[in-house]
Amino acid sequence: MAITDKIYVKNHRQLASQLETSFPKSAFSGATLDILFTGDALAKLDDASRDRALEFAEDFLDCDCQSNPHCGCPQRKFIAYLLELRAEGLGPDAIVDVMGDDYMLYAYPGDVLSFLDNGVRTLEAAEQLADVDERQEMAEKIRQKKRELSG
Repeated sequence: MAITDKIYVKNHRQLASQLETSFPKSAFSGATLDILFTGDALAKLDDASRDRALEFAEDFLDCDCQSNPHCGCPQRKFIAYLLELRAEGLGPDAIVDVMGDDYMLYAYPGDVLSFLDNGVRTLEAAEQLADVDERQEMAEKIRQKKRELSG
C-alpha cells in the first residue's frame, strides 16, 4: 500500500458537514479528489478550509494530464513533498505536523516512518546494484540521497 493511501483529510466530519455530502477520509481517493476540489465544493467551505484545499490543489493537482486528478501526478508530487521535508531534517512526527499545517492532512507517524524506512532500503539496493555495475558516480549520488533520507 502506498503512503498516499495512508494520508487522511483532517477535520473530515466538519468538511463533510460543510459540503453536505459524504466522502472518503483518504485524501488521495478518487472520490475525495473529485468532491473536494471542484469549484462548487470549494465555495461551500469556510475560509480556512478553502485556503488549505486551494493550496493542496495548486501544489499537487496542477498538471496537464488529461485524466487529472486521477493520473498519479498528485501522488508523485506528494511523495516528493514528504521526501523534501525529510531532507530538511524533519522526523515522522514533525512531517505529520507540517502536512497538517500546510494542507489539513494527517497520517500516522508510524506510517511515515515505514515509508521513509522503505525508501532507505530501496536506495540501499540501488546503491549495491550501481556498485556491482561499477557505476561509481551513480553509487555516490544514491549514497547522498540515502544520507538525506536517513537523517
